[in-house]
Amino acid sequence: MATAGLLLHPVRLRIVQAFLGDRTLTTADLRAELPDVPVATLYRHVGVLADAGVLEVVGERRVRGAAERSYRLVPTAASVDATGAAGMSTDEHRQAFATFVAGLLADFDRYAAAAGEERLDLARDGVGYRQLALWLSDEEFTELVTELRAVLTARAGRGPDGERKRRIVSQVFLPG
Repeated sequence: MATAGLLLHPVRLRIVQAFLGDRTLTTADLRAELPDVPVATLYRHVGVLADAGVLEVVGERRVRGAAERSYRLVPTAASVDATGAAGMSTDEHRQAFATFVAGLLADFDRYAAAAGEERLDLARDGVGYRQLALWLSDEEFTELVTELRAVLTARAGRGPDGERKRRIVSQVFLPG
């Protein structure tokens, strides 16, 4: 398991997100997906994640005399377990949540910037953000989380097939 400090660095978080969906990527692929991240910074953070076991090397080939590695995310290493989260202070949780939310804001900003002057079409693009308040007992809430996990897990193993678009689902649960 990784630590929150390792995963919640803004650049490392974006690198981890790029691998979501069981993707295998080279550093060249990552440079194309994260063009605003300086190359040296990208390589440094990929190295940190690989050294920590969050990314694993799954292939290597020679490109113009240099070794180009292909990486894959190690899902069990790319999360902070309950024990690690329980050991975090309130301020560390605030910082982790702020990094998470800042990542969401940056993702949305990149989506909006890609549209340029064209009007965003959230329905066409499958983008949504909304809040809903539910009145649930602790047991009902646990049931909801279990059902949501099952729904998402059933779809998580699907790969690209020419029709599927990669979509990032983020969830936050807060007491009302």
